[in-house]
Amino acid sequence: MILRCASTNAGKIREFRLAATQSGFPEIDIQPLDNLNSLEPCIEDGGSFEANAVKKALYYSVLSEAPVFADDSGLVVDALEGAPGVRSARYSAEGTDQANNRLLIDNLRGREERAARFSCVIALARQGVLLGTFHGAVEGLIVDDPRGEGGFGYDPHFYYPPCGATFGELDDNSKLTVSHRGQALRALLAFAASTARSR
Repeated sequence: MILRCASTNAGKIREFRLAATQSGFPEIDIQPLDNLNSLEPCIEDGGSFEANAVKKALYYSVLSEAPVFADDSGLVVDALEGAPGVRSARYSAEGTDQANNRLLIDNLRGREERAARFSCVIALARQGVLLGTFHGAVEGLIVDDPRGEGGFGYDPHFYYPPCGATFGELDDNSKLTVSHRGQALRALLAFAASTARSR
């Protein structure tokens, strides 16, 4: 079974494919949507992760015969009243990982409260029809100094106490086992596999 992924983020696509193998769904082949970079992008103006994920999945699903999934995910920091939130990828003016992380730490300077969570919603659609949404979340703390060379985005600053490490220090398999994206992906894969078997 082929699932098309509406993302150009290489880190996310790597995690999506790893999840299919790790979770025991080798029959599911995750492929990026063809020519995504050349398409007019979907405007992510929703007020929640779910709204943006659904909008993207519906928008891109008409471009493929196979089901298309899209995710919206990000970092929610309590001391910043939920920011970066749905603007996680575009938090800074530059919109790069380095600039986003720098702004995050600057905005937290002098604040003792460091509780945060990564949230993810994946929406699956086919030919303009929403098939389902799948959720994941993981709690952690923001640390000032980046730790680890792995992951992407805010991972080096997101400390996960049960592992005693930041997401940037975890290998891909370990991170996917506990991450917000891993949780949502496993729910998506189970749904897709169940749907395929029932046909």
